[in-house]
Amino acid sequence: MLSFADFDTRGYRTVDVRTGYGQWVTTYDDTVEDVMDIALLEDLTEPSWHTVRRAADLGCGTGRTAAWLRRHGVSAIDGVDLTPEMLAVARSRQVHDRLREADVTDTGLEDAAYDLVIASLIDEHLPDLGPLYAEARRIAEPGALFVLVVFHPHFIMTSGMPTHFTSASGEPIAIATHVHLFSDHVTAAVRAGWTLTEMREGVIDDRWIARKPKWERFRNHPVSAALVWRKPS
Repeated sequence: MLSFADFDTRGYRTVDVRTGYGQWVTTYDDTVEDVMDIALLEDLTEPSWHTVRRAADLGCGTGRTAAWLRRHGVSAIDGVDLTPEMLAVARSRQVHDRLREADVTDTGLEDAAYDLVIASLIDEHLPDLGPLYAEARRIAEPGALFVLVVFHPHFIMTSGMPTHFTSASGEPIAIATHVHLFSDHVTAAVRAGWTLTEMREGVIDDRWIARKPKWERFRNHPVSAALVWRKPS
């Protein structure tokens, strides 16, 4: 397994996931660009969002993804997140039916209860992908889809940039970041019994450069990806 330390060019002080997102919560929605994740969801050919009966939103954070799902016709969404401060913001949005403080690899949600499981921008915080794919399969009903949006490993390695935020004092702080190649995803998913049905990659393009002019040197490099997996019926 690759170590992010071998690629780190920033040397930021690093904190654990709960601590980091607990501090980032006040600026998170203003920091994360929709082109990173939402744009990929909009490009997917499946699922047909309006046909989803019940979704599990793993690592739901402030409810950004759930708000998008609601706008696209998903009527029932349960959310799980590790960070109380993020859950408080999600609760204020009122886009989830239920919210639970738990790890994405041990959600406490019901077996085979969801026809959609979705997780966005969380995989780089997990030292091992296997438990995530296994838990997603446990709570997915037969024929369900698992949509996973990831911070592209190529970009993490090329830029040497961890997931990070700027603290209230102005200090850049990294949140524990791991590098997972797509072969790691495939291995974990196949072992858990998933089949890949679609994949999209987002690259640094004009939309990105307009927001982050200093990223011109990364133009055309992939920065994120969406993978859609299906559980056999």
